[in-house]
Amino acid sequence: MTIQTLSQARPDLTAEQPAAPAHTGEHRVPEGTEVRGFALYVGLSDDRIADGDPKLGAIVSQIKELVAQLAPAAETYAAVALAPEGAGGRDVDVVRLALGDPAARARQKQEAEVEQDRAASGVTIDLSRKRVLLDNVPAPLTFREFELLQYFVLREGRTVSREELIESLWADAAAEEVPNERTIDVHVRRLRVKLAHYQDIVRTVRGTGYRFDRHADVSILHTSAPSPDVF
Repeated sequence: MTIQTLSQARPDLTAEQPAAPAHTGEHRVPEGTEVRGFALYVGLSDDRIADGDPKLGAIVSQIKELVAQLAPAAETYAAVALAPEGAGGRDVDVVRLALGDPAARARQKQEAEVEQDRAASGVTIDLSRKRVLLDNVPAPLTFREFELLQYFVLREGRTVSREELIESLWADAAAEEVPNERTIDVHVRRLRVKLAHYQDIVRTVRGTGYRFDRHADVSILHTSAPSPDVF
């Protein structure tokens, strides 16, 4: 028997989080198939575990040991799902997707298709592929222009000063290549020209800098799905 995933679990369930009641009825196995094991998906991150309780790695090890006691002949496979900070969504859904649950992947594909259809008109900022689509047509942004837009997008709603842009985006540039504040205005102006009739998503905050404001017709695609860390 193979346990596909034992991930981010906690054995001590409280009254506020009761365990699901055991199902005592028999499950009918579809004809032409055989039971070869089971998968357990549990969503829980380290920061939600109380102080003094075992962390995820220790919990996974304890569950593997328990399975070994209950079924000594069983083969076990355990993995902890890792995701980028701020990935959002329910922990258990992140785990299922990271560990290749077919239903979770199908749902993600369906959501992506819906998102793509919705993005057929408007602005799509694809951070993973480093491209911008305007009404489903790629915008001819240079590498530096995309970096500039991405910097604003990742700080949505916050005003970014020209000094911050210089220090962050040109930190590794040679001294003669570092722009001044006036040059930053030129870079932003060129970016806006290429954003065409959507250029107002990058706003000027007079006397301070620039700010990205997301409109209803703006979609932001982040990095791809997380991958599991196998034990």
